[in-house]
Amino acid sequence: MKILLMGVQKLKFMPYMNFYLSQLDLIHNDVHLLYWNRDMKEEKRPDFNITYHEFKCYQEDEVPKVKKIKSFMKYRKAAKQLILEENFDLIIVLNTVSGFLLQDFLWKNYSKKYIFDYRDPTLENIHFYKFLIGIIAKKSLVTFVSSDGFRKFLPKIENIFTSHNILLDSLHYRDVRLAVSREVSPIRVRYWGMIRDESINRTIIDRLANDKRFELHYHGRMQKTGKNLEEYCQSNGIRNVFFHGVYSPEERYEFAKETDILHNIYEKHKLLSRAMGNKFYDGIVHYIPQICNEDSYMGEKVESEKVGAELDPNDLSFADKLYHYYLNINWKEFNERCDSLLSHVLQEYQSGNKIINDIIHKNEVSQIKERRQHG
Repeated sequence: MKILLMGVQKLKFMPYMNFYLSQLDLIHNDVHLLYWNRDMKEEKRPDFNITYHEFKCYQEDEVPKVKKIKSFMKYRKAAKQLILEENFDLIIVLNTVSGFLLQDFLWKNYSKKYIFDYRDPTLENIHFYKFLIGIIAKKSLVTFVSSDGFRKFLPKIENIFTSHNILLDSLHYRDVRLAVSREVSPIRVRYWGMIRDESINRTIIDRLANDKRFELHYHGRMQKTGKNLEEYCQSNGIRNVFFHGVYSPEERYEFAKETDILHNIYEKHKLLSRAMGNKFYDGIVHYIPQICNEDSYMGEKVESEKVGAELDPNDLSFADKLYHYYLNINWKEFNERCDSLLSHVLQEYQSGNKIINDIIHKNEVSQIKERRQHG
């Protein structure tokens, strides 16, 4: 069976591709992966038995969407050409933008022959855009959502299932934080991932600035937002905020060991407030309490499951509330809640795996029958 996975990011920013790759028989299936090298820098390709297709075109992340149109249309052209040349049996669309860019082509040529991974709503408040995304889901063989909160943006159809942004490799490093004492001073608050949302992060920095009870650490690629925040700290004499730059995936386990609170707060956004970010899973895997936005899906989840706290950085007592929260954690109960929630996540993850396995097996059987009929 010939399968294409396609996304619009560099490989290291598409960890969710492993949810699919782990279920594909890479020996007996001809698996291809199309990715976008946006910063034109070389990156190490994972050692999978697949064919990689690199689309190289420089594109900054932090620019208005209208300035991205030209490069996105180049990606569309390259993706269509690849699909027409290779004639794939199944396409796995790894995010919303990939699906939107090729929506008409998919409807016409691959109806019920593609899997749609819906994980990044952007313009669903525009009725026509939401309508088009709904059709992409309807014409898919299966649609996976990375957050149950995203079901709100999709039609109520039976072929929608939940996936999770958990990295299974992280389970091998579950206990890194448990091996270190929880009694620390200062309390180390840590963010990892793409550094964005300058306004809310500047507010968080202001709330914790030179507070001897805390250190605030940022790990991630230093584009415009990261550089602006670092300059802000330097110009204002803020000495307890640190920027560590880009990191490799395996390095995350080292600084997770030295994290007391996971910073999982983002700029409030009507659509993205229903997301479940990668760090939510990092928190429950590594037994690290996390702070999330008030009135967000993740915030509601960490509060109800007792694995974190909803906090508003605009609250002048943010630092005091954060300090009080950490000092009053019942660690035995917290660890048990992480275990329980992780168990539920892994059950749903395995259910998703079974769905993919069934799709692959059904297609393989269908192809065998077809070959025999034409034999």
